[in-house]
Amino acid sequence: MTSTGGRIGSPTLDEVAELAGVSRATVSRVVNDSPRVSPEAREAVLQAVEQLRYVPNRLARSLVTRRTDTIALVLSESKTQIFSDPFFASIVRGVSAALADTELNVVLLAARDEREQEKAGRYVRQGHVDGVILMSMHNDDLLPEIVAEAHVPLVLFGRPQNGRAVSFVDADNAGGGALATRHLLGQGRARIGTVTGRHDMNAGLDRFSGYRTALEEAGLQARGELCVEGDFTEAGGARGMARLLEQVPDLDAVFVASDPMAVGALRTLHAAGRRVPEDVAVVGFDDAPIARECDPPLTTVAQPLAEMTRHMTDMLLRQIDGDPDVEVRVCETHLVRRASA
Repeated sequence: MTSTGGRIGSPTLDEVAELAGVSRATVSRVVNDSPRVSPEAREAVLQAVEQLRYVPNRLARSLVTRRTDTIALVLSESKTQIFSDPFFASIVRGVSAALADTELNVVLLAARDEREQEKAGRYVRQGHVDGVILMSMHNDDLLPEIVAEAHVPLVLFGRPQNGRAVSFVDADNAGGGALATRHLLGQGRARIGTVTGRHDMNAGLDRFSGYRTALEEAGLQARGELCVEGDFTEAGGARGMARLLEQVPDLDAVFVASDPMAVGALRTLHAAGRRVPEDVAVVGFDDAPIARECDPPLTTVAQPLAEMTRHMTDMLLRQIDGDPDVEVRVCETHLVRRASA
């Protein structure tokens, strides 16, 4: 391209230094936002940068700052589930929005099986990212240890497995499970089943714990035939609901640990001729867009995803800037009442 003065090509660091009347090193310090520059020199360099329309060489800058201006959002699920579950889409949008006013870019990595996790781990260890957000962790996941050993800034979406000392943001999943179950109890339901989340994930275990707590408060037991493990997918919810109906034919309510699973449960109930909510009341979890659109619209527990992604991103940025503190934030959930319960 042609720049000012008819010169061909992009302006260089040396040309900025010459126009500003300072050394090349001073220009580099200004470009990399170093505090070791006088106000007069900084102003001269900024004016020269604007006049020449100088754009810093990203590769050269990264060699100086050891920064890539990239973070990895790693989801420990299959690509099929990531792109079909609206929960994950909401998180990706939230992280992107939180970084919109920064120079950081987001790389999305799916890493469910061991091979994919090792591949993602190599990518992180090789210095391609400044920080990592890990989501949807399972008990057997390798990545938390890999990232920690690489000394890369790390924040988890969800309570860590095994009580690791790592920054994380989570919803009050146990409180949300109890909230859903208390609502069903308050409707006069007495035979309340649940399709849980996966038991190798803390979100699944915590929501199940909340369900049991609410039943115990009411003097009831979470009997084994009332509890079926799901996998957070619509198909898993349909299968779980079918099994519950087989085991407890007079079931009158169900707490389903995610909205996609609840949609599958509704489909099974319709096929079995059960009216919702007259015969069986249904409560989901997440308040995903699909909860408003299904038939009937789904009563569900909402977690504040926008707030959670903002906290998570802020935590990671503070770590990238050198803050070593471990931070924890657990966000409240609330019930959204619709026609299914």
